[in-house]
Amino acid sequence: MTSLSSLSSNSVYDPEKHAALMVDYCVSAQPGERVLVASSTLALPLVEAIHRTLLMRGARPVLRLDYPSQQEDFLRLASDDLLDTLHGADLADMESVQASIRILTPQHPSGASDPTRQARYTRTIGPVASARAHRRWTLTLFPTPQGAEMAGLSQAEYEAFVASALFLDRPDPVVAWGEIRTRQARLIERLSRADEVRILAPETDLRMSVKGRGWVNSDGKRNMPSGEVFTGAIEDSVDGHILYDLPTTFQGRRVSGIRLRFEQGKVVEAQAEEGNDALQAALATDDGARFVGELGIGTNNGIQLPSMNILFDEKIGGTVHLALGKSYPETGGTNHSALHWDMIRDLRPGGQILLDGEVFQQDGVFVGEPT
Repeated sequence: MTSLSSLSSNSVYDPEKHAALMVDYCVSAQPGERVLVASSTLALPLVEAIHRTLLMRGARPVLRLDYPSQQEDFLRLASDDLLDTLHGADLADMESVQASIRILTPQHPSGASDPTRQARYTRTIGPVASARAHRRWTLTLFPTPQGAEMAGLSQAEYEAFVASALFLDRPDPVVAWGEIRTRQARLIERLSRADEVRILAPETDLRMSVKGRGWVNSDGKRNMPSGEVFTGAIEDSVDGHILYDLPTTFQGRRVSGIRLRFEQGKVVEAQAEEGNDALQAALATDDGARFVGELGIGTNNGIQLPSMNILFDEKIGGTVHLALGKSYPETGGTNHSALHWDMIRDLRPGGQILLDGEVFQQDGVFVGEPT
């Protein structure tokens, strides 16, 4: 995480500036387009700002707001029919919009949700997620008080951290994201020539083929903030073992110390030190849940420590993340699943990324870049 002393005195969170970035840069909303805005009531200041901005651009906002414990209540109380059957109107809602903006509102993991029921529901709403993926979409975060507590910061410090990570403290955030895009394009130039990626670290030795797959330059359009390059490994090529050493939350559960072993692309052994029942339920989501859908390399050196939120943590410079489940079609990945769960391995220090046996990153620093 950015050290507090390094945050600009201008790092003050402004929902209106955040909204303009989401509407104009991330989804490029056009007059007459229907744009879905989905979040919890905890993000009302940002939701209101996005709603106003969309209206000023001539777009048609569609708001979907949950109360903070709504998902937990649904999973606890819903009948089997509600849990396992997708209503046509839910899919039609997503198919009727041209773009979507989702806003995360960090909350303490409750541990109350039944992971098996959650996995069932994830499978049920898979078509909605698929429809969203075929439209312009973006994901961002509103700095909640619970998010600040999880990150170990005061509310003011957390808002400054979020503003800095999104470049809202810059005179022109769009220019700053353009600089990220240029740097990542240089990394992709080298990655695109590689056939095999190997990740080495304590309790980690994992190989996979990326031959013929495309690398995506994640420059803040879909994830805000961003700062990663990612691809889809050849589905049956992942082999070896890995320890994901950064804790995370998954569907309201804290999960940490995940150890996976792969053979011919498939997870054949899995164990988590904390939240193991959630891990096992996720792996049972469907046939594709035990295969890797994404390999991502974090490049955002402005985020240095985990804040218990995957949107930020997977971008930490010097980390890699592999998502079990759904592939992104633009990478050439073919794995299908209702699951997409990013798990993070820190490579600072003591870790390496090798491309065809040649060191590409050492101790979290890309070869040829200044430390």
